Amino acid sequence: MRAVIQRVSEASVRVGERLVGRIGSGLLVLLGIAAADAAADADWMLDKILALRIFENDAGRFDLSLTDVGGALLVVSQFTLIADTRRGKRPSFSDAARPEAAVPLYSRFVSGAAARGVEVATGEFGAAMDVRLVNRGPVTIVLDSSARG
Repeated sequence: MRAVIQRVSEASVRVGERLVGRIGSGLLVLLGIAAADAAADADWMLDKILALRIFENDAGRFDLSLTDVGGALLVVSQFTLIADTRRGKRPSFSDAARPEAAVPLYSRFVSGAAARGVEVATGEFGAAMDVRLVNRGPVTIVLDSSARG
């Protein structure tokens, strides 16, 4: 599982003309799910993201997490994060999970955040989406569950 996390002042996602998700201050999470991923990967990723201390304290230091600041999550599925670009010029997506495997893990991530009291908005799984954001900082972090220790 791979995530690109952007600290935002605001973010939204549209499918066509329809607004499907919007948050104010918090984190935009672009979430890619690999075929080899399991529930433990989704749980680890959620725990890590909610605990990342990437919000400033009163002294301006990264010392506060999303839960510390009461921020929201906008979670957008993005299978292209699992692209293999080692050969040729066309990315291979063969390592990305098929929807029947990815949707339950995506749902587990989203419902797990909501169960912890985090305001959560989402994109629309499998849809062509327009994502808009104001990256605060800018702060962008990449996490990969295969690198967990």
